[in-house]
This record gives sequence, structure tokens and C-alpha cells, in this order.
Amino acid sequence: MSAFQLSGRTGRPVGLGSPGAPNRRNTELGLLAFAVLLPTLAYANVGLAVDRRLPAGMLEYGLGIGALALVAHLVMRRFAPYADPLLLPLATLLNGLGLVMIWRLDKAGPLLQHNAPAAPFQLLWSALGVALFIGVITLLKGHLALQRYTYVSMAAALALLAAPAFLPARRSDFGAKIWIHAGGFSIQPGEFAKIILAVFFAGYLTVNRDALALASRRVLGLYLPRGRDLGPILVVWALSILILVFETDLGSSLLFFGLFVVMLYVATERTSWIVFGLLLATAGAALVGSTEQHVRIRINAWLDPMAAFGPHPPAGTTEQIGQALFAFGTGGVTGAGLGQGRSWLIGFAAKSDFILGSFGEELGLTGLMALFVVYGLVVQRALRTALAARDPFGKLLAVGLGSAFALQVFVVAGGVTGLIPLTGMTMPFMAQGGSSVVANWALVALLLKISDSARRPAPEPTRAVRA
Repeated sequence: MSAFQLSGRTGRPVGLGSPGAPNRRNTELGLLAFAVLLPTLAYANVGLAVDRRLPAGMLEYGLGIGALALVAHLVMRRFAPYADPLLLPLATLLNGLGLVMIWRLDKAGPLLQHNAPAAPFQLLWSALGVALFIGVITLLKGHLALQRYTYVSMAAALALLAAPAFLPARRSDFGAKIWIHAGGFSIQPGEFAKIILAVFFAGYLTVNRDALALASRRVLGLYLPRGRDLGPILVVWALSILILVFETDLGSSLLFFGLFVVMLYVATERTSWIVFGLLLATAGAALVGSTEQHVRIRINAWLDPMAAFGPHPPAGTTEQIGQALFAFGTGGVTGAGLGQGRSWLIGFAAKSDFILGSFGEELGLTGLMALFVVYGLVVQRALRTALAARDPFGKLLAVGLGSAFALQVFVVAGGVTGLIPLTGMTMPFMAQGGSSVVANWALVALLLKISDSARRPAPEPTRAVRA
């Protein structure tokens, strides 16, 4: 029987807490102290490397990050006392290190083209993200309340995804219609849509998983779904293709379709859904890649990233992929040291799409592996939460949120390192981008609400009283 068995027929759930079990909030507080101290020391290291002295704002930075973490922790003690003790420190650590690298690239000044100070705005967005985190923790009574809004979630996610397609793209958007601009600010609705779509997929599959799992035909060793059951996956596939065509957003298209296929597999335990999903994704990518110029340019840049440095570079190509590969090579195993690289050579994207290249140059392969371990721990805690959840909706929602996080890390890291075509998405918590950091704080808050419900001790059974 699978560890992700969704029914309650297995008896006592895996993560059911026992009466009197510790809530691990003191563990969380200790880890938070480390998660604040490490970025503060990194901030001091950058100041010493660049200016030969401790940065003037070091105390304010440490106190600011520490205050945000402490407020979030106190809210956890009051409203989610049995939640996972690792997720909040991991998110704080990633957010803090991202702020340090963005500030470090701000220091490059005129060396970085189109460089505008971004660290203060990123700190403001981080504060808004923590505010949303607190709002979710305090106002959401339980994750099961979200199941009542399954189809409302679908409508909201579609509206968010479709909105940028009806607005003109700016030149600074480089052909991708994924932002909504208002005044001096811009938001990327797809970052929030991934969370809302996870809610819809979890609600839909909780109700329909039996029909999708049991009704199938065996062909060549694979259980293929019936024609009538193909509707949902074909609709999501068509939606991802439409996103790719009208918004030229390769990253969101991969993320949404991959998220649905993973959740479908977990709900039904049928390998055939994975095979069928990969075939559809391959056919869609081949079709759009051969017809859409923006996607074709991305694929050509992936196949030959050094063509941009030749005497006759192809039209629309970019040097950033090649520069990122040079940065990884320069960093080697141990890196040049924080503040001692030349990551500004990547261009304006050094602190957004390609911030992983900046880390690779200054922290080396060793530092990158450490960052990936932190990201892996976030995904592992999400899957552990899914194992411990006591209800099918909570299990699927935790899997969906963890999968969305993992897929985003994969498509960004794969694009920057040349494993897959560049997608234009941002590294969760670390890259410059307000929508991304705010949405990911909300994602962590939902995971914590599910884990609080899963780890909360069950009430002691009432003893029969003999008359």
C-alpha cells in the first residue's frame, strides 16, 4: 500500500501526534536564530570584501530580519503551535541570503548595466510576504476550509493567468506577457496562480480520484485512462499550451502542467498518467517550439549558448546563458568569495533570473550544493507533511505545494546551468521579484497550517464508565 494512501482505512495516520507530544516551537526559535545570524555574517563579509569595512547598515539589516522572523515565530506559537519547526527557519535563511546577494550586486553600481538599487525594495517585499504569511496563519482556521472553494479557485487561477495576455507587453518584458504593471510597480500573477491551482487540483482529485484510478484499460503493460476520463488532463494541457502561445511563458507552462501530472499520479498511483503526460508535454513543446519565434530563440540559445559571442550572433540571442556558465566555471569548487566575483557581467538578470549564477561564482559548487540542500529540505518537509496529513485533501494539497516549489527550483536551476531551455522564472525566495517572494511566503504558510493539523495531538478517547 502506498505511503500516500489517501483513504482513512489504514487506521492510525502516520503523523498523528500523541497527547502531550512536544510542539517543537523552541527548536524553531533556535533554528531561526541561526537563520538570521548566517545572512547577517554574509552581509558583513560582503562589506569587508567590497569596502574593506563593516557595512554601515549591518545592525539594521540583522535587526530587521530578526524582527520579521520573531514576529512570525510568535504568531506560530499562538495560532499553529504544532506546525513543522523547520519550514519557517528554512524560508528565513533563503530570503536572507537572497537579500545579501541582491545588495552585493547593488554595490556593483555602474558596472552592472541598468542597475538600480533593488535591495531596499526586496526587503519591503519580504516584509509584505511575512505579513501575508501572518495573515494566512491567523485567519485561515484550517486547510479544509479551502476545499469548499475548489471551482472558485479554478476561476480565480484562470483569471490571474489570463490577465497579462490582454495587456500590452513593455519592451523591458522581453516578449513575455507575464507581468501586470501599475504605476511604478509590477506583479507576476502566475506566482499566485500556482498556489491557487494546487488548491483546485487537490479539491478536484480528492473527489474524482477513484474514477481516474480504477477505470482504465491495460495496453502493453500500461493502464491507459478511458477516453471520458482524459478530459481534465487535456484541458490542463491545452491551458498550458495557450499560456505558451499567448504569453510566451515557457516556465509557467512547464510548472502548471507538471504540477497537475504529479498530483494526478499521487492521487491515482497509475504510472500511465506520467507516460501520457510526458507524451503530451513533448508534443506540445515540439509544436509550439517550431511555430513561436520567442520559444524557438530560447531553444536555439540552449542548444548553442556560445553563439552569442560569435562574429554573427543570431537575432534575438542573449549572452546571459554563456556568461552564467563562465561564472560557474570561475567559481570552481569553493568560489571566489562573497563580494569578490564579477557577476555583474551577466547583466541586469544577475540578481533576478540568473542569481544562481551569481551564487555559483562567489560560493562555488560547494555553496550551490548547500543551497540546493536547503531547497531540498523545504520539499522534504512538504512531502513529510503530506505523509502525516489526516485527510485526502490535505495530503494532495501538501504534495501539490511541495511539487510546485520543487518544479520551480528545477526549471530555474536547469535553465541557468544549461540543462533545459531558459524559462524566465525566478528562484524562490532568493531572486529579485516582489511577486515571487510574497507568493512563496504564502505557500510556506499553507504548508505550516496543514502540518499543524497533522501533528496536533488527537483527543484522548473517552473512557466508558460502568454503571
